[in-house]
Amino acid sequence: MPPNAPILEPKELRIERVIDGKEGIRKWVPQRHEFEMLDGILHFDAQNVVGVAYKQIRADDFWVRGHIPGLPLFPGVLMIESAGQLCCYCFCRANDERRFFAFGGVDEVRFRGTVKPGDRLVLMAKSKKARKNFGQFDTQGYVDGKLVFEAVITGMVLPDR
Repeated sequence: MPPNAPILEPKELRIERVIDGKEGIRKWVPQRHEFEMLDGILHFDAQNVVGVAYKQIRADDFWVRGHIPGLPLFPGVLMIESAGQLCCYCFCRANDERRFFAFGGVDEVRFRGTVKPGDRLVLMAKSKKARKNFGQFDTQGYVDGKLVFEAVITGMVLPDR
């Protein structure tokens, strides 16, 4: 179950302090082009496997024109994808894992608000369980300090091809 309390207190985060930008994220997360969902890492704790990232929601994002015309709302599935990429970053960086950490499951998803162009979605992930090739994370997303989604994301390392 995702925690009721924030993983980290959003008001205490220094959102102007980016510790890893796009190039740093690309070292650990393989998605590219339209599917690069993270703009920056704001916090990373390797010992506890906790991370905070953000995604700036832009008016020219690929989904805006069609979801929903006249009322563009960031799709929930892309919120979960964004959180999954943060989980990938956290798991792989904490374990120096270069293989792809892929979705294994998503549970206990709750959407609690909307995200629209102009918003900054702050994503948080905290490891619940971890093994060599498996990890499970509590995740949350916030806009302006308000919880907009929460989910438990399970990932697994895919073998080399």
